[in-house]
Amino acid sequence: MRSARGAALLVVVAVLAAVGFVFLAKDGDDKSTKNNSSKAQAPAAGQDDKSVQAAPPPAGAVTLLGDGSTSTTGVQPNRMPIERLKPGETPPQFVVFSWDGVGEDNQKLFSHFRKVAQESDATMTLFLSGIYVLPASQRAQYQGPNKAVGQSDIGFLDANEVRDTIEQLGLAWKDGHEVGTHFNGHFCGPTGGSSWSAADWVKETEQALKFVQTWRTTTGITDLPALPFDYKKELVGGRAPCLEGQKALLEAAPQMGFRYDSSGPGGRQIWPVKANGIWDMPLQSIPFPGHKFEVLSMDYNVMMNQSRTVKGDPSNHAAWEKQAYESFMGGFNRAYSSNRAPLIIGNHFESWNGGIYMKAVERTMRDACAKEGVRCVSFKQLADWLDAQDPAVLAKLQKLNVAEKADWATFLSPAAPPAVPAQQAPGVPPAVKPAT
Repeated sequence: MRSARGAALLVVVAVLAAVGFVFLAKDGDDKSTKNNSSKAQAPAAGQDDKSVQAAPPPAGAVTLLGDGSTSTTGVQPNRMPIERLKPGETPPQFVVFSWDGVGEDNQKLFSHFRKVAQESDATMTLFLSGIYVLPASQRAQYQGPNKAVGQSDIGFLDANEVRDTIEQLGLAWKDGHEVGTHFNGHFCGPTGGSSWSAADWVKETEQALKFVQTWRTTTGITDLPALPFDYKKELVGGRAPCLEGQKALLEAAPQMGFRYDSSGPGGRQIWPVKANGIWDMPLQSIPFPGHKFEVLSMDYNVMMNQSRTVKGDPSNHAAWEKQAYESFMGGFNRAYSSNRAPLIIGNHFESWNGGIYMKAVERTMRDACAKEGVRCVSFKQLADWLDAQDPAVLAKLQKLNVAEKADWATFLSPAAPPAVPAQQAPGVPPAVKPAT
């Protein structure tokens, strides 16, 4: 990706800003897979075909949608089993690794982290910038709220990058990863998302949806398989650029079919609650080694508290990488050893300061996801689990403060009923003589 793209976005200096552009650092290998198609079975000989129920489509059967850009292929692979917590059971330690932008270019971080996730038994959330599947030649099809036609603060990918991104999205979904949205043009500041109405967010989301649903038409690519999911159903949450405009976004979220949002300007390591009917799951303040203050759980925010530039002094890279890793793991260990609140980590496919943040998050994924009782999941899977729990159990978890420990053997057990007083035996005076 062009280095100027990163420099332009660093105008946003607020520590809580979360940028959605793509810088990539490592190579990864992939083998594409092809979808299988099948036909419905015909009625058996001698049977009235009106009385015969159609056989369910076999696993992997493909139904193309629209222009063939997307499809339905059945249940997504690698779905997490969902069960209610039982009395005396320790809650799982959930960790959500999420990525903003998710374009694939010649540095191949998208494919690399798919491999890392597979090796770590992790599923992730990929917040796609919709214009990353829209060729630059078709930029006139996009217009952000109150912006010029074709305007984008993160530019557009070239034809090869668009193609590779589409391919990776299909493979990622088959791995079990979620495809959410980072919306489109990444507009921040006074005229960006912070100034948008609920209707503006709906318009922006509808365009992101359309670009995924029509990539075959806009790109002219014919030799890639359809994406193996219906994006209208798959899209259940997102993260706003620069973490701006959540109030209006939450107003629009139910209309857009969202079940969660991760656009809050900064949260704490506690169990999530709902806002306007959807799960509010922001990035979190986590320990920042060597400092009394905490840092938001995202690569950009760690970088802004270290070098404040994507090209800091190389002599500091090793120390900064160690600090980033210890910050992520500090947040993990704090929750893992106490209230078990889900840990939310956000990143970009980037090469800031020589790729040290990618190394730190990879090490975090490999170490944290290997621990007993840990589930590294997508936001969608976490929302599924939360929705399946007893509301009374969730209410107890939500009351736990940051780092507050609980005796899990008794914490979720129902309260013992009050003792029933023994009946007085006939002819036996009461223990306390009534006053006369």
